[in-house]
Amino acid sequence: MDKASLIARKHEVIAQIARVRRELERENQRASKQNKRRRSHLQRQLDALMSEEYRLRLQIDRSK
Repeated sequence: MDKASLIARKHEVIAQIARVRRELERENQRASKQNKRRRSHLQRQLDALMSEEYRLRLQIDRSK
């Protein structure tokens, strides 16, 4: 991937992180046994996105 593509993907990932964080916060505010699986799924999704964003940052820095 070229640097412009990496930067574009990073911005997409940042937007997804913000969306998942908002959704997770909503689910945490009404925490119950019923939505525990959903909250766990959202947390795993957030962790994966944050890892991807970090990897993209490193790739962007290396592509200078």
